[in-house]
Amino acid sequence: MISPVPSLPRSAHRSRPEATPYVDLTRAEWSALRDKTPLPLTAEEVERLRGLGDVIDLDEVRDVYLPLSRLLNLYVGATDGLRGALNTFLGEKGSQSGTPFVIGVAGSVAVGKSTVARLLQALLARWPEHPRVELVTTDGFLLPMKELQARGLVSRKGFPESYDRRALTRFVADIKAGKDEVTAPVYSHLIYDIVPGERLVVRRPDILIVEGLNVLQPALPGKDGRTRVGLADYFDFSVYVDAKEEDIQRWYLNRFRKLRQTAFQNPSSYFQKYTRVSEEEALDYARTTWRTINKPNLLENVAPTRGRATLILRKGPDHKVQRLSLRKL
Repeated sequence: MISPVPSLPRSAHRSRPEATPYVDLTRAEWSALRDKTPLPLTAEEVERLRGLGDVIDLDEVRDVYLPLSRLLNLYVGATDGLRGALNTFLGEKGSQSGTPFVIGVAGSVAVGKSTVARLLQALLARWPEHPRVELVTTDGFLLPMKELQARGLVSRKGFPESYDRRALTRFVADIKAGKDEVTAPVYSHLIYDIVPGERLVVRRPDILIVEGLNVLQPALPGKDGRTRVGLADYFDFSVYVDAKEEDIQRWYLNRFRKLRQTAFQNPSSYFQKYTRVSEEEALDYARTTWRTINKPNLLENVAPTRGRATLILRKGPDHKVQRLSLRKL
């Protein structure tokens, strides 16, 4: 008689690790992966790259962003190798020259994604294999204020529908296709609007970094119901900068305080009116903006795209990265 296979106790089932497409690493484990990559930035350069209210120093660059620059350098090399294999397969009928490696950087307002993007640009440009690294923010593809007002979208600024998504996707598609010169609109945080007649020119970079709230959003179906190609479909690698909602809100309010003391003082600033009221009145406006615009956008549109990223940087309350999740291949 064959003995039945004993069933595992419930505790054994509970202890079984949950399947995940990511490798989770502590900061120390990640830092060790930088190998012998030298630190090419000085403290002064890091200070210039740091966003207002963001807390970052050479230790953070050494522990978090140097390993990331090394990983991205490996990815770029592997992509070149894969392109060579494809050219061998296609032969003379369809061989292609090198096209830019595209990186997406996503995350909430005030989480520090702009600093991450600038650091990556500075670090990646130091590698001899890809010295031309361009950075473009999706702010330039926000609809002009007049258009937002006409569509009743002023209170939805930053939501996916407030962008010219078709133009943004076409811009990245043209760069990925290897066009010699591609231009984008320019956004000014001073006037809180697109700058009329001004264009950013991008000429065949080795690497393009695209930073913005909604860069990992999947494409919306067309009117005919067919799935379209989305912005993220052109990314070779993507980073999501993550933190707890309460920490992001605190960082947002702290940044607003500092802006009120600095950039908002400019007579041309759209927000100068908040320097002429009490700090509490100004902060009431900031809290309302967070509650009615930034928080809903984070919960409805930004955070749900986190699982589409290649790498997730998880920040603690002090703005420092504590853990990282890297997507398996």
